[in-house]
Amino acid sequence: MAAVGTAEGGSSPAFDHLLTSERRRSLLGSHVSKNDLFSLSPFRTASCNAETVVTARGIPRANPDHLRPIFERFASKDVKGKKYMTSEDFIRNYLGLYTEENYNRETVRLLASAADTTKDGDISFEEFCAFEALLCSPDALYLTAFELFDRNASDSISCEEFEAIIRHTQPLHDQDFDFNSEFIKRYFGADKKRTINYHSFTQLLHDFYEEQGIQAFKKYDTKGDGAISSIDFQQIMTTVKRHLLTPFVRHNLIAVSGGGASGHKVTFPYYAAFNSLLAKMELIKRVYVSQARGNLHLEMTKEDFLQATQSYAQITPYEVEILFHLSELAHPGKKTLSLEDIELIDPERLKRVSQMDRLINIKAVHHKDERGMGTALMESAYRFLLGSVAGACGATAVYPIDLVKTRMQNQRSGSFVGEVMYKNSLDCFKKVVKFEGLLGLYRGLLPQIVGVAPEKAIKLTMNDYMRDKFTTDGKIPLYGEIIAGGTGGMCQVAFTNPLEIVKIRLQVAGEIQSSQKIGVFTILKELGFLGLYRGARACFLRDIPFSAIYFPAYAHAKLATADADGINHPSSLFCSAFIAGVPAAGLVTPADVIKTRLQVAARAGQTTYNGVIDCAKKIMREEGPKAFWKGTAARVCRSSPQFAVTLLTYEVLQRLFYVDFGGSRPTGSESATTKSIVDESSTNPDHVGGYKLAAATFSGIEHKFGLFLPRFETSTTKFLFYLYLAASFLREFFSYIQLRNAFFPSSAPLSSSHTLPVFMEVFHYNLSVVLV
Repeated sequence: MAAVGTAEGGSSPAFDHLLTSERRRSLLGSHVSKNDLFSLSPFRTASCNAETVVTARGIPRANPDHLRPIFERFASKDVKGKKYMTSEDFIRNYLGLYTEENYNRETVRLLASAADTTKDGDISFEEFCAFEALLCSPDALYLTAFELFDRNASDSISCEEFEAIIRHTQPLHDQDFDFNSEFIKRYFGADKKRTINYHSFTQLLHDFYEEQGIQAFKKYDTKGDGAISSIDFQQIMTTVKRHLLTPFVRHNLIAVSGGGASGHKVTFPYYAAFNSLLAKMELIKRVYVSQARGNLHLEMTKEDFLQATQSYAQITPYEVEILFHLSELAHPGKKTLSLEDIELIDPERLKRVSQMDRLINIKAVHHKDERGMGTALMESAYRFLLGSVAGACGATAVYPIDLVKTRMQNQRSGSFVGEVMYKNSLDCFKKVVKFEGLLGLYRGLLPQIVGVAPEKAIKLTMNDYMRDKFTTDGKIPLYGEIIAGGTGGMCQVAFTNPLEIVKIRLQVAGEIQSSQKIGVFTILKELGFLGLYRGARACFLRDIPFSAIYFPAYAHAKLATADADGINHPSSLFCSAFIAGVPAAGLVTPADVIKTRLQVAARAGQTTYNGVIDCAKKIMREEGPKAFWKGTAARVCRSSPQFAVTLLTYEVLQRLFYVDFGGSRPTGSESATTKSIVDESSTNPDHVGGYKLAAATFSGIEHKFGLFLPRFETSTTKFLFYLYLAASFLREFFSYIQLRNAFFPSSAPLSSSHTLPVFMEVFHYNLSVVLV
């Protein structure tokens, strides 16, 4: 085996410690002496220690004891009592790839060689375990590709090895490549005798198809004026660069290049910018996500996107121009960029990731255009249900604070000047606990829950509904946010005012010493139907401004507290809702004081009020302007945490019980990220550990690097395959002659008369294998 230190021409140690023979032995746990016959043995051995390798791809390593019965079941070859997998056993039978009858045999053999570290054509159990470990490596795609090209297990790749494998790929069948070019000589030397190590190979693989594309461009640029036709541009992209193309881009290559006729010219700067754009789609996505801040329905204009790319020197205005031209092809006449457009262009395939695991994941409609009246009603009912649960949770959490706030706001001067029952909110809290017990803090909770659940549900549902109406291209103007919030506050009053007045009368009932027990039905009988709407104007005066302030403030606070991907975690949601509640609750306290005074029954000697204006005048005259701000601290301390709990619960429930009705979703609940190879893991029960990723890894080699291998046999590939077998037979035969002469030098060398029968025997046996 070639020494690793000579991988780059032998002049200096190679900077490669990833796929050396030493690493293989360490990975497999083998302890082979340098003096043994390892290098001469036709069957190399190793042992696997799964305890020493930790996966970095999110897939746990498989236990060799679990792999053994699987290997035994699929291995069809037996040599001296030891089982081996053939290429067909491993690729077709075990991994389930290339199962068609007319499969390409050379492709199957080539893929199997990634696991065959000895390159002897068979896979031992030790090699089977070693490849499972390799598949768990974070750079498994490159490692697997390196194994495909390392045909002689030398831990290095020569120019001949690279050319032999790369010529088998489909792009080289469609577009020829000059292996005597300066590009190749820069990697392998002027005489192409230098070998390259793992790290150098990864860079070569990254740059190769770029160079092939440039060579193809020069080929079609017959006039040498730096331009080719749109048809030639399409030909290059669909052969050499097809791993960068999504179906959408592939179908629009002629349109995006600016011409519908073959005479239209594509310049080299355009060709370079187009390919550069496709290679930078992950960066494009990052720019979009950073601007969207969790709003995955945002549609950006070209001017906004150009402004956002100012800090990214890698993205040129030409690439942005091409990007928006492509996106416009998806929606003619609309020159904006959305996440859906990026998903159509990005060859890495984006996925939307929820911040938390979903207990329910239902897609009611596939596209928002499919939304009908029934779907919209179902969405409102869904939001109403979740809003009710969230409202009940929020109300229960802060009810003691609400009770203290109500009693402080209802407190008026007694028969003696300056006489008050409570000095401050803390004093009120202590006296309630002292004289009424802990349960006194929850007096009136039941009607509060009954009222607050639909109240918050109506408010949240109507706010979301109106925001949907004002949202265009994922954006909502500030006035739309204010109107949506105000509408939500207005709609809740009609339903909640009766429940609010009952709640308040129950909360202050403990202040009155009475032999008659005051309950819900007692209050309903006393008030009557019209009495239940006493103070409704004050409720409108309070709830409309509150919601108009609160919901826009909450939406902007979410944007400010979202992480780099625009995700709002639970702590971010709670803080945003709490912060938004401070100005909303504080600024509408005067309206809340008036509402409370109108809804509470006046006791003997206390002032009575006849409407909002009369109440405001009498409070100002009798108690001064400070009276309007009574209970502000208690109200803020109650409203802010209540809405924090309510909005947190509401958004978490929407994430856990996810139903997509095609409408807008709460911002910050999802992020867009590139699909990883783990997302394509196998569900076959026989594919354990790293083998869950085997098929996805082989597929990734094609789509990430462009190494598209022929899938089916052709007459040419069959001929080459038989030619390869013939060469293998000759190599087997002459290896036998060399070994015989080496181990028995005293014997006479085999002459042609001796070798001919042996050769015919070997040839006859292998020919029968081919025919079968």
